[in-house]
Amino acid sequence: MTISVGERLPEGSLKKATPEGAEDVQVKDFFAGRKVVLFGVPGAFTPTCSSNHLPGFVENNDTIRERGVDEIAVLSVNDHHVMGAWARFTGAEDHITFLADGNGEYIKKLGLEADLSVAGLGVRSSRFSMVVEDGVVKKLNVEDSPGKAEKSGAAKILEQI
Repeated sequence: MTISVGERLPEGSLKKATPEGAEDVQVKDFFAGRKVVLFGVPGAFTPTCSSNHLPGFVENNDTIRERGVDEIAVLSVNDHHVMGAWARFTGAEDHITFLADGNGEYIKKLGLEADLSVAGLGVRSSRFSMVVEDGVVKKLNVEDSPGKAEKSGAAKILEQI
């Protein structure tokens, strides 16, 4: 069952990509007492994720934060090494927090997994964005197709915050 607006994020752990390597992150601690924009992508380095989805959040980073957002984070079913490389490759490491859900366990708790086996990608994250305040989902945008970043892009978030 997909998480809904008004629900608290489930407990779980993720890996945060940092220049020093992986940092374990407890979801409840990461979101506690803060307003966070979290967006999910099917995969680092994939065309729509790298060309359309991530760049909008980097370009609008200052505007999003000026509207009271404490952190912008991207979540993907990739390992922390891949997420770290993607952060460096895109130059987004100073703007976006890169979170890895290597086994897809957390994305399944959210009910936002997507079976992309037909494309040889296995189970990944749906493409989504959400506004989370103190661990509670306030806005949720889920794409109908993993190849589009219209409902879940930075422009939509800017309308909602």
